[in-house]
Amino acid sequence: MKKVFSIIGILATAITTPVIAEDWQSIEQQADGQTVYFHAWGGSQEINRYIQWAGSELKSRYNVTLNHVKVSDIAETTTRLIAEKAADKNSGGSVDMVWINGENFKSMKDNQLLFGPFVEELPSWQYVDKTLPVNVDFSEPTEGLEAPWGVGQLVFIHDEKTLNNPPRSFAEMLSYAKAFPNRLTYPRPPEFHGTSFIKALLIELTNNDASLRYPVKQESFELVTQPLWAYLDEFHKVAWRGGEQFPGGTAESVQLLDDGQIDLAITFNPNAVYSAQSSGKLAETTKAYAMDNGALSNIHFLAIPWNANAKAGAQVAINFLLSPEAQSRKGDLNIWGDPSVLNNQYLTGSAKNTQQFKSIAEPHPSWQTALEKEWLKRYGN
Repeated sequence: MKKVFSIIGILATAITTPVIAEDWQSIEQQADGQTVYFHAWGGSQEINRYIQWAGSELKSRYNVTLNHVKVSDIAETTTRLIAEKAADKNSGGSVDMVWINGENFKSMKDNQLLFGPFVEELPSWQYVDKTLPVNVDFSEPTEGLEAPWGVGQLVFIHDEKTLNNPPRSFAEMLSYAKAFPNRLTYPRPPEFHGTSFIKALLIELTNNDASLRYPVKQESFELVTQPLWAYLDEFHKVAWRGGEQFPGGTAESVQLLDDGQIDLAITFNPNAVYSAQSSGKLAETTKAYAMDNGALSNIHFLAIPWNANAKAGAQVAINFLLSPEAQSRKGDLNIWGDPSVLNNQYLTGSAKNTQQFKSIAEPHPSWQTALEKEWLKRYGN
């Protein structure tokens, strides 16, 4: 009987434990010939070109095809995965890999939509800088369900030729907007950059109220956000297009700056200005800066859905994207300039010198949903 029970125990373990082989070679062998459907934001030509390069490298080295499924908001992918879970589609899923963080990670984790833990089994994990907050995502423990990919920081871009001394706080920004109407704006929430703008604004206005670190409660939400809505009511009156219209995202914001329509653009990459200059999208006189209090900062991650059709291919792809070669190229100021999650000693070229500002931690992810909902109710029409 003991033998029977031990065999059953082994089988049960094999069924519940993620398929992470002892040796990496067998994962590479399983990945051979697989197509990985990678759901990732598609709103930046620089990023899209980088993903294309990674795809050609994965194809030639591992015979893995990386298919970039461009999405405007990864919440669309979360909704798709929730539908597949509800339909009991527990294998052969339509999504193999996702670029996520924050609210979307929490939602996927809470709904058990993620494969893993797999991250510490990746050979490239050894290069990751463990002093960065790579094990938490907007205060939510990652538990090996997503691999860190890069560092994001909310910064502003200005042209020194037209605006030499940009506002260094949101209070100064409102004064500037009143003195020079129709020259400032921010992307429309729930677009990621727009929501990040209102979160950073809320943090400054409330002096980073302690309640922002915990799940949102209705009574504290109303009290804590009062100064935010009061500020935006004032700001919109003097904003670009009278606060009746907002840019769709960072690309449009940068375009408006380059066209001379606005004085500040917004990005979540402190080095985006360099890649935009090298591709002729921004003048050489443009500079990125953070508010004096610091920049809203987070790590962005890569994850694999629980029902992915190409789990091995996705692990091989993520491992490659975390390699010193891929991270050095991603951090190249002329290519993407995304600050790396690796220890600096493993990086080459301009990736060693990517700019980072003093960081401000993200609020608890539940604040994001509540803020977006209230913003849409007040200003969405």
